[in-house]
Amino acid sequence: EEAVLAEFEKIAERGGVLGAMETGYQRGKIQDESMHYEMLKHTGELPIIGVNTFRNPKGDEVLESLELARSTEEEKQSQLQRLTDFHTLHAKESPAMLKRLQQAVIDNGNVFEVLMDAVRVCSLGQITNALFEVGGQYRRNM
Repeated sequence: EEAVLAEFEKIAERGGVLGAMETGYQRGKIQDESMHYEMLKHTGELPIIGVNTFRNPKGDEVLESLELARSTEEEKQSQLQRLTDFHTLHAKESPAMLKRLQQAVIDNGNVFEVLMDAVRVCSLGQITNALFEVGGQYRRNM
């Protein structure tokens, strides 16, 4: 009860719920709690059965290090060329589709429906940038 009362007082000091929202107080508290929870899981202080404790003794061995697959320069250039070709092929259609997607977001419409059409003529980067333009980009406070 004391902790709850103290939290209410902290919110009141910030001008109530709306004032605290404007300063990002609630979001910050949620992020702090999430970080604390993840740290406890990571260190093993918070055992979660099946996730960080009680591995199957007859299961696959745990590798100490994992070798990552790296693409060759030729594979990288091939992918970049395919992206350029895709942009060129859909250069006339993509701007209108991106505007349609942005408008669906602004109008609070069915974004998924428009998104399904957009992926046929727009790259992931184009779609992401269009959505950032209308919705902003989330940056975690640290």
